Amino acid sequence: MPNKKAAIKSLRQDKKKHIRNKAVLSELRTLTKNTRLAITKNNQKEADALLKTLESKLTRAAKKDIIKKNNAARKISRLRTQWSKISTK
Repeated sequence: MPNKKAAIKSLRQDKKKHIRNKAVLSELRTLTKNTRLAITKNNQKEADALLKTLESKLTRAAKKDIIKKNNAARKISRLRTQWSKISTK
């Protein structure tokens, strides 16, 4: 356990951030799974809508340092590539 007041406050803040970050990561995983599922089913409209929301959430998460910037960019790029293959069919 921390001994100083500042360390106690820091621990309290870290717990709140951990809960918030965990929720965001869970939402990102769910959205990613649903987007990949829509892409594999060749459902272009649903995949497009899900991909737009996922891109927005990934960008926000990267901006808030929940995930790294390049991680978000890589995920967006790979999903866009998969999506473009079904849109050309």
